[in-house]
Amino acid sequence: MKTAVYTTHNEDETVALGERLAESWPVPVTILLIGDLGAGKTTLAKGLAAGYGGIRPEDVSSPTFPLIHEYGDPTTVYHIDLYRLDTVAEVESLGLDEIFARPAAVFLEWAERFPLLLPKRRIEICISAQFDESENETRRIEIVEVRA
Repeated sequence: MKTAVYTTHNEDETVALGERLAESWPVPVTILLIGDLGAGKTTLAKGLAAGYGGIRPEDVSSPTFPLIHEYGDPTTVYHIDLYRLDTVAEVESLGLDEIFARPAAVFLEWAERFPLLLPKRRIEICISAQFDESENETRRIEIVEVRA
């Protein structure tokens, strides 16, 4: 397992980090975005999507209600949010196995709730928001490459 930790100080830095990280991981790739509500998962996904699929960050939004957003050309990017799903059967109905088999970049939010459904090779990104004494918000972004 390979681990790295980054700190960003605003949304632009978080997006830029996502763009740089996309250069490090060729497709197919599955990336778990782990963190509390408001931690910055979708913000990092904006940068990742820009890096993989040439998508403008402002065109990327949270897939909380539609569950899956598909972007990109030439690389297909799937941004999937499992927050509103409660059972394995609900997650399986999305067809994740088919998506994982495609030459695509797959970003999963809240997937840590369903560990048995995840590919053995994946990248787990844990994001936490932190505030300093001036109430400036920073993001601690820890990355673990899982190669089980």
